[in-house]
Amino acid sequence: MHLYREFAPHPALAGHVACLWTSQALPDGTPLRRRILPDNCIDILWQDRAPLGFVAGMMSRAHRFETPQPLRTVAVRLRPGAARALFDLPLHVLQDAHPALDALWPHAEAEALGAELWEHERTPAQQLATIEGALLARLRDRAACALAAGSAAPAGRLTDAALRLIDGTGGAVRIGALAQSLGVSRQHLNQQFRDRVGLNAKTYAMVSRFGRAGAALRAAHGAAARDIDWAGLALDCGYYDQSHLIHEFRLFADQTPQAFALGRSGAATTAGGQP
Repeated sequence: MHLYREFAPHPALAGHVACLWTSQALPDGTPLRRRILPDNCIDILWQDRAPLGFVAGMMSRAHRFETPQPLRTVAVRLRPGAARALFDLPLHVLQDAHPALDALWPHAEAEALGAELWEHERTPAQQLATIEGALLARLRDRAACALAAGSAAPAGRLTDAALRLIDGTGGAVRIGALAQSLGVSRQHLNQQFRDRVGLNAKTYAMVSRFGRAGAALRAAHGAAARDIDWAGLALDCGYYDQSHLIHEFRLFADQTPQAFALGRSGAATTAGGQP
């Protein structure tokens, strides 16, 4: 059995954190198998079997994992573009990767946080409060360093504007036209996206579109595949046609949208483990 819960972040973190979440795999004698789907977010996870913590970077494809049971996880899901405020590196190096947290934060800091989370019996609420405190401290420290270096002006305005436009259309946007509307070249926009978001702008838009279509199929849960207006769904979600929808579902979910709607090939989840 797999128990998953989401929690709203502290108001001071709302601009950076989409949610905090907990997951618990209860023992039933079999390993937990999950298929993790791209969701345009970067997560930081701490598990009782890996207390140091690790980062799940932006995903460009589905990942499959088999986890021994029991397993407890506490985690934070960052908003698109927010991880750059925490990690001093171009985010594309995290794409489809799962580095240990001490590769991105000072080892002593990451080790102390992991110890505080797991070495003593603590409730999930206490663990999440500890994580929020660590994130707030990290953001304050990096802001102070930027101020001391004379670079306190808001960064990432270009990618922030592009993210709003892509997310606002659910990924139904042409990247060339988007770059032109923002007064930059497509190459420059993609370079900034890779650095500050973790994917190029086109892939980010494709994942956004995939997420929109997946949500529509989940909302139609229980409907027979033959009863779904696939051509209409494709157009509503920003695809050119049904074959375009099928192509991108195979790319990101490793299955057809019809199989996805029927819930085939195991439990599909977002990057954080949400059913």
